[in-house]
Amino acid sequence: MAKLPNVLSTDDLSLAELCAARIDGELMPIDEGWAPVDEPDLPSLRAAAIALRAPRSLVIERRSAAWVHGALTAPPAVAQFCVPRTARVASVSGPRLLVREVAIEPDEIVEYRRARCTTPVRTGFDLLREPAEADDEVEAIVTSLCGDDAELPRALRRRLEASTRMPHRGLALHRLVRVEAMLADERRREGAGVSRR
Repeated sequence: MAKLPNVLSTDDLSLAELCAARIDGELMPIDEGWAPVDEPDLPSLRAAAIALRAPRSLVIERRSAAWVHGALTAPPAVAQFCVPRTARVASVSGPRLLVREVAIEPDEIVEYRRARCTTPVRTGFDLLREPAEADDEVEAIVTSLCGDDAELPRALRRRLEASTRMPHRGLALHRLVRVEAMLADERRREGAGVSRR
């Protein structure tokens, strides 16, 4: 018998079987799919779940990528994907799906077994320069994204400073300054907590 994927959909089992396995405590819902309850909550699992909404040729990006990388506790209601400008992809649309065409390099994409996702640097880069997003929300997401990677804020700064002819660069740098300040505050609080023991 063929091994089932770690994230299941109605392509793998009927809805009745999936719901029965959930009631029996064998499966848990994860975005558009179901995963075994003992499956580790890793970026690859979250990427496979959100990838159920779109063809493999698309790349998970922005808020959806932030969820994949663990910076959000739940996936966004509308999944965000991009496609490289050089790719030949037919038009893709759906009620809970947003796709845009972008200039992106292969080294800005993480390849998972069942999905592709922007790297943390590219994810932060895209979020910081998105004018339609509220400043405080973007800054909170990027701060969370940087939480486990001390090098990420420096990588974001290098990426933004190298992009001299980019729309919304000033907005992105302004937001990054506030993210860096929030990260410094968190480090000070953690340091103060350690020194009190």
